[in-house]
This record gives sequence, C-alpha cells and structure tokens, in this order.
Amino acid sequence: MSYVHPYRDAEFVLRHLVDFDALCATAGLDEVNADLAVAILEEAAKLGSEVLAPLNRVGDQEGARMDAQGVEETPGFKEAYGQFAESGWLSLSAAEEVGGQNLPNALNTAVNEIWHSANMAFALCPMLSQGAMESIAHHADETLQALYLPRLATGEWTGTMNLTEPDAGSDLAAIKCKAIPDGDHYRISGQKIFITWGDHRMTENIVHLVLARLPDAPPGVKGISLFIVPKVLVEENGDLGAPNQVRCLSLEHKLGIHGSPTCVMEFDAAIGYLVGEPNKGLAYMFTMMNHARQAVGLQGLSISERAYQGALQYAQERLQGTRRDGSRVAIIEYPDVRRMLMTMKSATEAMRALAMVASAEVDRFRYASDPAEKASHFARLELFTPIVKGWLTEMSQELTSLGIQVYGGMGYVEETGAAQHYRDARILTIYEGTTGIQALDFIGRKTLSNNGEALQLLLDEMQSTAEALRSSGYPDASLVAALDQSLEHGVKARAWILEQAASDRDLAGSASFNFLMLFGYLCGGWLMAREALQARALSEAGEGDPSFLEAKMTTARFYCEHLLPRTQSYLAAVLAGSDSIMALTVDQF
Repeated sequence: MSYVHPYRDAEFVLRHLVDFDALCATAGLDEVNADLAVAILEEAAKLGSEVLAPLNRVGDQEGARMDAQGVEETPGFKEAYGQFAESGWLSLSAAEEVGGQNLPNALNTAVNEIWHSANMAFALCPMLSQGAMESIAHHADETLQALYLPRLATGEWTGTMNLTEPDAGSDLAAIKCKAIPDGDHYRISGQKIFITWGDHRMTENIVHLVLARLPDAPPGVKGISLFIVPKVLVEENGDLGAPNQVRCLSLEHKLGIHGSPTCVMEFDAAIGYLVGEPNKGLAYMFTMMNHARQAVGLQGLSISERAYQGALQYAQERLQGTRRDGSRVAIIEYPDVRRMLMTMKSATEAMRALAMVASAEVDRFRYASDPAEKASHFARLELFTPIVKGWLTEMSQELTSLGIQVYGGMGYVEETGAAQHYRDARILTIYEGTTGIQALDFIGRKTLSNNGEALQLLLDEMQSTAEALRSSGYPDASLVAALDQSLEHGVKARAWILEQAASDRDLAGSASFNFLMLFGYLCGGWLMAREALQARALSEAGEGDPSFLEAKMTTARFYCEHLLPRTQSYLAAVLAGSDSIMALTVDQF
C-alpha cells in the first residue's frame, strides 16, 4: 500500500490553528511563510513515499542484523539515509551557526510526521539525532558544540540517548554506569539497554549521550551527570581518530519496529566528555527526553495515519455483498465500516492538530522577548507534552487495531501490512516514559504542583472557543453541546483532584491515567471545534476547497458526537478515587 502525505490537513492546521505566518513574523523569519512550508512538505512527501515507504516492509521482514563488525542495518536503509541527509532534512530547525536552516519547530514537526508515517523504524534514527542536537545545543560548552553539532545537523553523524540499564528502567536513581576523571576527559564504564539505533553502519560516527555517575556523586537522581561518548574519537580539528571503547553486545528481538536496531551497549572505560556541570545530567537529558516525548506522540499520529490510509484503500476496493441488480458492493458502503473509518479519520485529524499546536509552543517560547509571555508559553508547552505523548500513543493502539478490523481476516495476514502497523505502534505507549509516567507527570508536576493554574488557563481558552461557537450561530448544535458538556467534565475533574489529593495519598496515582485521557479527548475536541469554525468561515467567504472544508466540518462533528463523549466515562473513573484500586491485599491478586 502506497503512502500519501495528508498535506492539505497539515497545511490547514499550520495556517489556521498555528497561524504560521504570524509565528514567522514574530520570529523575524521574513522569507518563511505558509506557502514555503507547503512546498517543503510536498518535497518531503516525495522522499517519504518514493524512498522510505517502500523500505518499511523490508525493515519489518529483514530487520537489523549483527555480526562480528557490529550492527548492520536493514538493506536499503543506508542508501535511503544518504539521500535523507544529503537533502538537508536533519538541519531544518537547527541553528544557522551550526549549518542549520533555523526553520520553526512547528514545520519540523509537520515534516517529521511524513518520515514516521512512511517508515517509523527508519525515522527513529534522525529523531534521536535531533534530540541529541537539542541537548548539546542547550547544555554543552562551545568546544563540544563546535565539534559535534555541525556534523549532527548535516546527518554526517547520528545521535543516541543512553539512559536505561538492566537494573534501572524508569527508576533512573538506580543508575550504576560510572564516569572516572582522566585528564581532560572521563572514562565511562557500564552497560545500557534498549538503546535505539545504538549501532549501525549508515554513518562513520555515532554520538552517544550517556548518563553516568562520578565517584563523588550524591545518591539518587541528584548524582547523575551527562556525557558525550562518541563511537569513534574526534580530534581537535574534527577529524575522526581511533575507535572508542563502545560496542553493541546484542540486539533485542522485538514485537515490532524490526528495522530499528535496539541495542545492549557496553562502555568499557570509553572516553567521554562532560556536558555542562557535574550532577545535573538528568535535567540536561530531559531536554532531549521532552523533545523525544513530543516526537513519540507524533509517531502515534503518524502510524495511525498510515493505518487509516491502508484501511481506506482496502475498504474502497474490497467487494462484499451484492445489490438487487447484481452489482457488487464495496465495504466502504456499510455503516459499521464507515464508523471505523470515521473514527480513524477524525481521531488522526485531532491528533495532528494537537501535535502541531503543541510543537508551536516550542517556537513561541523560543521567540518570545517578554519574560511573562515566555513563561506562559513554557507552562503551556509543559502542560501539553504529557498529553501529546500519552493520549496520542494510546489512541494509536485503538486506531491501528481498527485498521486491522476494517481489513477483516486479511488484516490478520502479514502481507497486507495492517498487522505491522499494529505491532509497530505497541511500543509507543512504553518508551520515552510509559503512559503511567506521563499521567503522573500531568497530574502531579503539571497540575497539583501549581494548584492547577496552567490547566485553568487552558480551560479558559477552551471556554472562549465554546463561546465563539455559540456567538457565531454555528449550525451543528450537537458539536456545540458536546464541547460544552466535555468542558464541564474537565472543570469538575480539575476541581475534584485539587480538593481531594491532599487527603488521599493514593489518589493522584489512581486517577492519573483517566485524568490524562479525559484531557486528551477534550484537547482533541477543542481543536476540532476551532477547525470547524475556521472551515465554516472560509466556506462562507468562498475561499478554499469546498469539498475539503465540508469534510472538515463533518469530521469535527463526528469527533464531537462519537469520541468526545468519552470524557464522561473518564470523569466517572476519576471521581471513583482510589478505594477499589487499592482495596485488595497483594496476596488477593
């Protein structure tokens, strides 16, 4: 099944939700606008559909392999990566001083959707390089930046993040990897597991960002430092030197993303260089992790879009049943198949809207000059990140499963590709922080820690949209009513959590998942309502494609009628508290 980027929907979000032209004007990017963004998306779509998408099944069937020389990537990946890097796609949002194009993060997010839809296993490699660039650019000294950033930006080298150890998964306080001072560098020793693209032969060097402990480090997360550990040592002039003591011990055999090598890495007194100050590594790594969390949320959208395209094509072509005149019926004519396709279509559009609006907050924070405005955008970015990561990836589980269901029995057959999307999506709720971790972050650090102030500001903005719908005389009363009702659910959930959390030590952990999911669906409904308002205004003005605008309004109505009501059940679960969750003894399970 071929992949076609839904650039019209991405363009709609950029123009009418992100307000891309105004964003670029604020940034002083005089030559950058929505028209340029669409042209860039169209060029990216060519590489995605013509080069990366055909390798998706190859990666699933053949995957990465390991021999005496290390990890060998899927056949065809190296050549595809060469085209990818040569075209400058890694440098889109990188700073000009390191050879980047300095384009907004919102555009970079729209482009990255293409890579992950076309070939998610391949796209994980540049995704991690972009995260490594973020961390190095924000926290490393000028010498390290000058050595590593230009080559990461061109794609000449790739980057990784090394956190997890055999005895330290989400509990990073248990990290045992050691860093011993040795002159102007450090000797890094230890083992890391689940390292995505930890080894390959697509580039001459791999830049590992590694969390480790100094000999005098305090215990717990406050004693973790961050180091750059290259696979091949880099001379002062930037030339490559001798191999470092870094190697892949083995590859994990996984449910999905077979084209992405997941490595067990060994550092045997490897030479590393301290990033920033000692014992602040976890905070530095979170720069990369927060980038990665939004990127993984985007993967949830991307794989869902790919699954939807396959299901739609199959439903249009699959004949099942006969009319009275003897003609065959395509299954897309059946209401229940329509229900599944509309669920996939409306959810992916809501997910796209949220992913891109959230990514634009990175730009607004970056470009704001007023301290208060800067703080406001940072708070919104912090609030959105766990929702993007948690809700989008959880939705991808449902949508890729629906994709199989549309195919029927053929969806359970590997040759159709539907099963691969389902298997590939399963990791998304796990890596870069499980949904449970995102939910705890959302309810704890993003709600309880500031007395729900950031969340209230978001609810106020949603309320403004609801009022705009009513004052405009929007014709679909069901959409307006659904948004109003779900807004009430969000208001009640926030108030109840703030009232009850202090008296129930288990409440935050018990309610966190349902609290996160409630606000995920609510954010989706809010943004779909905003899109519906814009589509109606354009339609009445005689602007835009009438068919697209009509479909947008219908899709928004479907989302609000069929998906947004789920907030009611999530509110009920939140209000149920922790009693039944914590009631059984351990022996009673």
